[in-house]
Parts: sequence; C-alpha cells; structure tokens
Amino acid sequence: MNTNFTFTIKRVGFDKNYRPSDNTRVTTNFANLARGERRQENLSNTLKMIDNRFNALAHWDNPNGDRYSVELEIISVDLDIEGNGQTFPAIEVLKTNIVDHKTGERIDGIVGNNFSSYVRDYDFSVLLLDHNKHQPKFSIPDNFGELHGKLFKYFVKSKAYKQHFKKPPVICLSVSDSKTYYRKENQHPVLGFEYQPNEPSLTEQYFEKMGLQVRYFMPPNSVAPLAFYFFGDLLNDYTNLELISTISTMETFQKIYRPEIYNANAVAGQCYQPKLKNRDHSVTQIIYDREERNQLANEQGKFAEKHFIKPYQTLLEQWSAHYA
Repeated sequence: MNTNFTFTIKRVGFDKNYRPSDNTRVTTNFANLARGERRQENLSNTLKMIDNRFNALAHWDNPNGDRYSVELEIISVDLDIEGNGQTFPAIEVLKTNIVDHKTGERIDGIVGNNFSSYVRDYDFSVLLLDHNKHQPKFSIPDNFGELHGKLFKYFVKSKAYKQHFKKPPVICLSVSDSKTYYRKENQHPVLGFEYQPNEPSLTEQYFEKMGLQVRYFMPPNSVAPLAFYFFGDLLNDYTNLELISTISTMETFQKIYRPEIYNANAVAGQCYQPKLKNRDHSVTQIIYDREERNQLANEQGKFAEKHFIKPYQTLLEQWSAHYA
C-alpha cells in the first residue's frame, strides 16, 4: 500500500529558560515542571540533580565529581499523514548529550528516555476506559495498541529518524505498583542489579507492540528498579556513559514525580513491591502537580480522538492492515 506518511523532527533545548510550546503535551514530565511561579527554580534544581547523579555514576577519572554535565533536547515528532503539510503531534521524547569538561568533548547520549504520545493517551484514557464501562470484569479491546505500535516502529525505521539519530531509542519508565519484582544474580557495573517481575504488565504488552523489549535494573545507590524499554541488546549496544545519561535523567524525574518509590528511605530488597502510598519517603524541593497531570491525560486522549483517530480512521485502518 502506498503511503505519504512523513515525519518532521524538531529540537528544543531543555534548560533553565525552557518554556513549553503550544504543541507540547502539558502532562509531559518536563513541561509540567516548566510552569508556575517557581518554574526557573524547578528547572535549575532538576538539571543540577541530573548532573550530580551522572557524576556519581561516572566516577572514574572524576575525582571532584564535576567532570560531566548533561544537556537535554526535547525531540518533537510531527506526522503528516496525507502529504499535504497538515501535521499531528505524534511523539515527544528526550535526547541526552554529555559534555566532558576535562576533554571539551560533546558526546551523543541516548534518544528516547521520556516518552509522550497523544495516541497512547487516547488508547489508555479514552479507548480502554470506554471499553470497560459498566463491565463486570476488566478486559483489553481487540487490537489494543496495534496502531500506536506500528506508527512508532514506522517512525524508528524512517529516513527522518536515521538522519537525526545514530542508535535506536531507549525509553526509561517507572516500575508498576501492581507487580512484584524479584532480584536476580545478574549485576551490571552501571545498570546495577537486574530484577524480574512476577508477571507482564499492560505497559509491557503495549510497548511490546512498539517492538520494544524490557529489562528492569536498579542502578548503584538507587532505591528502586527502573524499566528500560529497548530494541536489540541494551547491555552491549550502548556505552556506559550513554546508559548513565539515561539513568541520571530519568531517575531524577522519577524522584520528583514518584518520590514514594524512587525517593523512598528504604532500598528495594530481594523481593520488591512498589507502593505509591508509601509514606516513608523524602520529597524534593521541586514543585510538581501530579493531580493536574492525571486529569489532563483524559483531555489529551480526547484531543487525539478528535483531531487524529476519527478524521483519519479509514486511512489509518487500511494502513495498519497492510503494515507488517
């Protein structure tokens, strides 16, 4: 089937002066921090936390703990579905870049990290909820996540992606508070101890349709595992500095957004059950509106339904049926 699907990639620096664009999902982690009276203080403190964590993990040849800093770029991906110049904001991710102040070198980090998608909001906040209304038992709709997964794989294989990025993406998320995780013997010098969940989560199944595998690791001096979604071989396809750039960035965000898990005062043990109601945790001095984020996910799902799913439904169904 012929298709005119094309992607446009835009880059915006995420620094202390960052302001969200009109097209940015306001529930996106970094956008939530960049609003309100304390926006600049929020951003400065977040970036400092990332740099401190990076230097703590990249401690070799780094006696003063200040050799590196991390520069972040917000990567916005617009999709033109008909080739007529009208675009829909399909995906937003983060790109890390590492500055080595000893050598003056600027090193590519990892693209992915944070992951935002209006279509994912539609799937979870509109489609899934509507499907389960007035139902005695929770179930998942047929082909749930199929379209989103195919669009994501199509983007990663696209000419636009390959022109901008050298390696496949890695997305780093929180663990699920509905699963139990068991520590394995496998230990990586940067990623730390590997964990294994007792069963797959809905998020795992959803990301599997995007072509992504998942492994769970708790980095040194962390208190809970992180979920790493990736193509290929996570441990061998990326350098230690690349992995550290993702850990330092996403662990910082999780300490802010989910302090009950990632800023807990007790470290995850051999058998670990994350708890969002855990009171034994510390909070950062960074303001984050979690309630607003939850409420807006539904609005943004409806935005995707109105401006993307319904107007292009026939075309998207035909394309999805033919795309392997």
